[in-house]
Amino acid sequence: MEWLTVVAIVIGVVLAIFLKGAFDEKSKKKRLKWLIHDRYGKTPDRDYGDEELSSIPGYFSAHQKKGQIDDITWNDLGMDQLYFRMNHTYSSAGQEYLYYMLRTPEMREGEMETEMLFSAEKELLSSTENEMLSSKGNGAGSSGKTGGRISMEEKIAYFSENEKEREELQYAFMQLGRSGKYSVYDYLEYLDKLGESSSLTAIVIDLLFIPAILTMIASPPFGMLFLFTLISINIYSYMKKKQEIEPYLTSFAYVRRNLDFSKQLVSMDIPVLKEEWKRLKELEGRFGKFRYSAMLGMRGSSMAGDPLSILLDYVNMLLHLDIICFNSMLREVKKHMTDIDRMITITGRAECYIAISSYRASLHQGWCVPCFETNGRMGTCGHLELKGLYHPLLEEAVKNDICVEQGVLLTGSNASGKSTFLKAVAVNALLAQTINTCAADFYQGDRYQIMTSMALRDDLEGGESYYIVEIKSLKRILDVARQHEEDPGTNPVLCFVDEVLRGTNTVERIAASTKILQSLHRPGVLCFAATHDIELTELLAECYDNYHFEEEIEEGDILFNYVLRTGKAVSRNAIRLLGIIGYEEAIIEEAEGLASHFLNTGSWT
Repeated sequence: MEWLTVVAIVIGVVLAIFLKGAFDEKSKKKRLKWLIHDRYGKTPDRDYGDEELSSIPGYFSAHQKKGQIDDITWNDLGMDQLYFRMNHTYSSAGQEYLYYMLRTPEMREGEMETEMLFSAEKELLSSTENEMLSSKGNGAGSSGKTGGRISMEEKIAYFSENEKEREELQYAFMQLGRSGKYSVYDYLEYLDKLGESSSLTAIVIDLLFIPAILTMIASPPFGMLFLFTLISINIYSYMKKKQEIEPYLTSFAYVRRNLDFSKQLVSMDIPVLKEEWKRLKELEGRFGKFRYSAMLGMRGSSMAGDPLSILLDYVNMLLHLDIICFNSMLREVKKHMTDIDRMITITGRAECYIAISSYRASLHQGWCVPCFETNGRMGTCGHLELKGLYHPLLEEAVKNDICVEQGVLLTGSNASGKSTFLKAVAVNALLAQTINTCAADFYQGDRYQIMTSMALRDDLEGGESYYIVEIKSLKRILDVARQHEEDPGTNPVLCFVDEVLRGTNTVERIAASTKILQSLHRPGVLCFAATHDIELTELLAECYDNYHFEEEIEEGDILFNYVLRTGKAVSRNAIRLLGIIGYEEAIIEEAEGLASHFLNTGSWT
């Protein structure tokens, strides 16, 4: 009877442990889903370590292509901050693809969608089919269907409207998690650099155990010596080899996680992602040999502390089963590198649809879907129209309207809003071609190559002055503009220049600025430039429209309304601002007198 009591107690304890584990897991899931629900549509509140920051561009670095946003433009526009503002992702695949997305504007309608969905099967498509997939719709931009497929806009809208499906998918991405200080592509690069290794030695040593055991039967002393020597060699070689491959097991672990994750995704009923899930299932099914090897070779690491795991560790020391499996996994991963990349692309982009949906919900001042037109006038002078435009990083931004058919010359005093306006136009053009979302009430334009020359600084390491850095930055824009002139089939250039040639003297600055900006007034180029040199408004009157910002000084204080106005700036308040800051009155009066003398006579003396 006592033994029944003991058995009952044991069963009760095991059952209690099981129930507690199940309850804790359920509570954890409930808590995480509440966090997912609560964070939707809010500004992300995350701290990024240096190691994680270095891993975010991983996907982008592995997928370089023509037309991507260069480092100068990315830094000029402060795109890192905007990326953090919209990074509503929970996985490495999602956050890395979002970064890639923001740096890869669509040059043609549906380009990114087609690339994502069909890169894995391009070899199976005929040229006629490829043409159909890339054919343009009705000119409504990304909001329309792409080649009869579900558009990006429809997918984003689906997750905006279907909370239950969105949160289930987000929870799955949260379970996948982030890879830490290394990008997935860092892991794949490590594996690619690892040379092929043979399992022949390990297999031969394993086979030697058969004659060792037979020798023990025939001659126990000699057989035991043979067996002991064999075991010693195996343990020594195992510990040495295990140390070499251990770092790469992390790569395999993440590949395995992605395979398990992909299998989980395809079981979810999400209509707008049916095509993605179909391709994901096909890709995941190609890793049967890898899965089989991973079950044996990675069991110990995945179940550390488990009695079965400890037993398996000793078996691996003797027989090198995990090393044999490692070599098999390495061959399979190298064989399917492209397939792994395709899986990451599909899953990463799927999470980005949700991130964009959440970002839209966080734009309390409004947003719109861009309209792209290619009806003949586009790609020539560069028509661009925006209504209710604002910068998405500003909490209480002043909205402005602008509609241009040629370049824009922007004037006004410091802090009046020139640079912010230029960035607002550039950022919205970029967002239009990447996430199909604009911080505006209306956006209409072409698909552009976007370039800037704005927030430059001295290159101390390279030993280059500000002026050298600036003229190099401007030349790269001129080179791209010239390429478009030589090949009109390329996308028009949308460029932004803030305080052109500020790094040199007034006379040469005005002369050179005039010719550079005139050179940027050509078919296929739309240039926005900000300047303090009012002279440029007259010199460039025929090829640039003039706009300005102005300020008012009231009761010893300066007031900016940040409202865009047509025409050139007429107020000169720089010297008067000295008085507001507290400069001596004599300095202010003498400066005003000197400026007035120059304006009346054209001479400083």
